[in-house]
Amino acid sequence: MGGGELGRAVELLVRQVGHWQQPRWAAAAAGGNVSRADLVHRLVQEMANLAADVEGGPRRTVPRLDNDLALPDQLRVVAADLVATAPPPEVLARAAAEVTATRNAL
Repeated sequence: MGGGELGRAVELLVRQVGHWQQPRWAAAAAGGNVSRADLVHRLVQEMANLAADVEGGPRRTVPRLDNDLALPDQLRVVAADLVATAPPPEVLARAAAEVTATRNAL
């Protein structure tokens, strides 16, 4: 995927959640009132927003798929899309920090 720190952060999160089944996704995130799936989808949307901002295009809503097990793949795709926009280093650092914060909240 590239993106150095962002790529590593995404892979760590995907390794943490990639084997989860639906009940684990539906459970509340640590210290929050949203499900783990909602938290990861929010991260996916944030990555998509950053990519749109770098490209100067409109922000688009990332669909929430029926199957939460697809969330790790969605994250990989939008993170790769962000890296493909060749964002400035501060955007990559912000994205990596968002991924790490989400991972810690799971």
